[in-house]
Amino acid sequence: MEATAYARFQRFGTRKVAQVLTQIRGKSVARAQDLLPLIPRKSTVIVVKALKSAAVKAGKKLDPAAMYVKAAWVGQGPMQNMKRVLPAPQGRAYTFKRKVCHLTMVVSDERK
Repeated sequence: MEATAYARFQRFGTRKVAQVLTQIRGKSVARAQDLLPLIPRKSTVIVVKALKSAAVKAGKKLDPAAMYVKAAWVGQGPMQNMKRVLPAPQGRAYTFKRKVCHLTMVVSDERK
């Protein structure tokens, strides 16, 4: 059985979330839950939430050690809404965009 969880419009850059996902992809859910607190990234917070959500969607009767992270990927979200201003020399203002990402986590009871 396969279950998918989404975490959309999260305030993290895609590269930093992708670095966390490479660490847990293909591992069991129990092993990934043990490993995530040890990774020194703030983006592990949304990865943990998505992993728990996918595991619950798969079924409460299934053992987390018997479920595996089949696929996990992150994509860039819309950046037109989060425009911000940075002070610049001589009274100018430079604009920059806050990064937003969409995370997708697929958990399955069969190994890849």
